[in-house]
Parts: sequence; C-alpha cells; structure tokens
Amino acid sequence: MTIEVDIEAREAIIAMNLAAVDQHFHNENPDSVDLAVGVYTEDIVWEIPARGLVLRDKETVKQEYLRIFESMQVHQITNLYRFATEEWVFDDSIFDITLMSDGFRNCPFPVGTRCSLRLVHAFQCRDGKICRENGYEIWRRSDDSVRVQDYIPESANIELF
Repeated sequence: MTIEVDIEAREAIIAMNLAAVDQHFHNENPDSVDLAVGVYTEDIVWEIPARGLVLRDKETVKQEYLRIFESMQVHQITNLYRFATEEWVFDDSIFDITLMSDGFRNCPFPVGTRCSLRLVHAFQCRDGKICRENGYEIWRRSDDSVRVQDYIPESANIELF
C-alpha cells in the first residue's frame, strides 16, 4: 500500500511540474507573458549560460522575454522531447527563426540571420512552480548543413508559423 501511495504522489508531482512548464511555454508571447512568468517562484533564477545571462526576479525576466519576442520572426518550432522527474522538467526543441533586431542580448549572429536554435530547457520545480529555468542554447545558421544535423524523432511535434 505504501508503495502505491508513493507512486501516486510521485506521478501527481510530475504532472504538476509538467503543467507549470506547459503553461509557461503556452504563454511565451507578448500578449500573455504575465501568465508565463506567473508560474515562477518569487526566488526565480533564469539563466542562459551561452549568452552570459542570469536574472533573479520575475519583472526582469518578463522584460527580457519582451525584448526576445520583438527580436525574432519564428518560422517553425520542433519539440523533440519533454520529460520530468519530481524536481526537474527537461525540454529539447529546435527553433527556426530570423533575427529581426538585437533583442537577444549577446547573440552570436547579427540581425537578419536565419538561425536554427537548438534549445534544451532544464526547469527546476518546487511546489508546482518553476524556481529555476536554465536555457542551453546552440546557435547555428539555418543554412549551415554541417552543424544543422538534428535527428527528428517520429514523435516530434512540429509547429509552423
């Protein structure tokens, strides 16, 4: 009986964490960004190591997102994998974008570049909210046939814009 209860509790925590990340991703747009950052804890740590960014509060993250949203035209998002534990949610996706302005601070490519951005998110969760968001970015020019060699599983979800 204890094992069943532990399994049920574990599954409920994982479902809660996945729901928080789903809400976050679903609202990553200028119109509902408040809902995206609304699933953060008050002590959020938002980190993009490849671009040297570490942010520590919701409002600063919100402003960063608004700059990012303005700076890109999204052509396609390919969600490769998403899985979770009781503490972490991992998401592996590819964004086909064109840089429209300099809103991606410390971006390795100039405005006007079409990019294939492989982005692995590691979300640490606590009590059904996101307390840490690490975004591990791999920036490539979309036309770089040497570096853009991603395996796309049949189960991938592809969204065209």
